[in-house]
Amino acid sequence: MSAALLATGSTGGQAAPVAAEAAAPPPYSFDVSYIRPQADFGTAALVQASTPTPPTPAAPVPPPAPQPPRPVAGLTQTQMNNAVAIVRQGRAQGMPAKALVVAVATAMQESDLYNVASPAVPASLRLPHDGVSQDHDSVGLFQQRASQGWGTVAELMNPAHSAMLFYNALAHVSGWQSMSVTGAAQAVQRSAYPGAYQKHADRAAQVVAAIV
Repeated sequence: MSAALLATGSTGGQAAPVAAEAAAPPPYSFDVSYIRPQADFGTAALVQASTPTPPTPAAPVPPPAPQPPRPVAGLTQTQMNNAVAIVRQGRAQGMPAKALVVAVATAMQESDLYNVASPAVPASLRLPHDGVSQDHDSVGLFQQRASQGWGTVAELMNPAHSAMLFYNALAHVSGWQSMSVTGAAQAVQRSAYPGAYQKHADRAAQVVAAIV
């Protein structure tokens, strides 16, 4: 078809060319039939997307373990550590200061404040210990004997537990508070050398004072 349109006028039906206005292109537009709607994530999703994720808090660092007191009265650190176990156990049981001195003096005499195993008690050699000595089947700081009903070998080789057993026995001694250190110790230990404990009394008091 020609760019000119044929129009019928009033002049005898003569066809006259009429210039047709150039057709203007339609304004550019999207065909909405091909636009897929976006998913509606809602306000919560927008807030979540715009809020930064907080960093994961680091686990708290535990405080360092308290260091045991440094040795006094000529003790080694191992001996001092065992004295600490004896004194702290006594305080946990509510025992008075004199009982702590009696207990430390007793361990000084019985084991030189070393947690010792015995070849006569093979089970004691398999448990933590500071050395080996043999006096019948006596073991530990207080040289207690499982065969005499003090407890199991494992209990007697545990410094805190063996101290607990000593304090329990001492508490059952009538009038121990008014006894000398050697008298109170001997009432519990029934040693063949009853007078040996008193010589440790002053050092034991010095050790206890450094711990408490």
